[in-house]
Amino acid sequence: FFVSQDQPNRFVGGTNFFMDGFWDDKRKYRIWLFQGTFCATGGTIVSGAMAERTKLKGFGIYTVLLTSVIYPFVVYWAWSGYGFLNYKNAQGVPESIVGPPFMDFAGSGVVHMVGGVGAILGSVIVGPRVGRFGSGDEDEFAAHSVPFCVLGTFFLFFGWYGFNPGSTGQLHDVKNAHTAALVAVNSTISPCISGLVVFFLRARVLYPKRLDVCGFCNGILA
Repeated sequence: FFVSQDQPNRFVGGTNFFMDGFWDDKRKYRIWLFQGTFCATGGTIVSGAMAERTKLKGFGIYTVLLTSVIYPFVVYWAWSGYGFLNYKNAQGVPESIVGPPFMDFAGSGVVHMVGGVGAILGSVIVGPRVGRFGSGDEDEFAAHSVPFCVLGTFFLFFGWYGFNPGSTGQLHDVKNAHTAALVAVNSTISPCISGLVVFFLRARVLYPKRLDVCGFCNGILA
């Protein structure tokens, strides 16, 4: 994100463009790589929402605009320490323009909300797949490869252990190591419980009332 250290404002920063000044402060390379991964994640969220209904050219334009224009503004507001969602007042106490500071440890709001809003707007614009609703044959659009669905879930699950514990930013002392361990435990228990809840609901309460492995995977991801 664009950090403005000399005369910071609450809307957008004005430094660090194209890695300017990184050689003088090499800690910024670490921040660039980690934040760049978050930025790319926000850009990929829309792909599933508009799958098979968007040309590659359109998706490429969207990705460039989101990652180079929209996302840097949002991440500056929340994570730079100067944006209007989280900054320090004259007494050095974190706050925001509405009072308490915005807290987002690993991107649930900054990354996934930005990508999610882009995804829902894209879905509204392009519409559903032809015949997806009203055709009378819902099974025609059912997931056709359960093993791939499970494999993809494992890939994402594994990646969370880099995103979430890694968001501590450092592991050089016991306190940060314990924080990362707690985050890793939460990142394990929470999706497992949510997956089991969805699995039970699909088996006993909701249609089709059967053991739905793909539903279990969606519960984990949610």
